[in-house]
Amino acid sequence: MCMQGAIDIRTQMHTMERAAFMTTWREKKLRGLLMVATGASGNAATRLETFVVSTGTCADGGSPDLDALFQQQAVERDRSTRQALLHQMQRLMHERVLHAPVFEPATLHGVGPRVEEPAVGLNAQLYFAAPYEEMRLRKP
Repeated sequence: MCMQGAIDIRTQMHTMERAAFMTTWREKKLRGLLMVATGASGNAATRLETFVVSTGTCADGGSPDLDALFQQQAVERDRSTRQALLHQMQRLMHERVLHAPVFEPATLHGVGPRVEEPAVGLNAQLYFAAPYEEMRLRKP
C-alpha cells in the first residue's frame, strides 16, 4: 500500500521519462497529486518564487495576495521587514494548506568519540555529511 493509501487517499501512479515529465510539469499540464523534490540552491524567497508565486515555474494557480507579498519583499531593503513578509507568506500557505510536506530528508551522521571529522557542515549548501572523503575516524 502506498503511503497515501494509508490515510485513505486513493492514487494511481503514472511514470514518465524525466524530460517528458519536466516539460509537462513546466507547461502546467499535470493534474492531481504531484510528489516532487528539488535540490536547487536558494533561500526562502527563491523557493517561494518557484513553487508559490503564480508565475513560478513549478507553481500551479497562485493567489494575488501572496504574489503581492512576494513582490513587496523582493524590493524591501530592511532585512527584518523582508523576513517578516516571507514569514507572513509561509503562514498563509500553511493556513490555506497549499502544500503537504510528505518528504523528510533524513540522513545518517556519524558522531561520537571514534569520529575525528564527521564532515557535517563542511559544505554549507548541503544538509548532509559531505564531502564523504573528508569523513575520518580517530586513530586507535
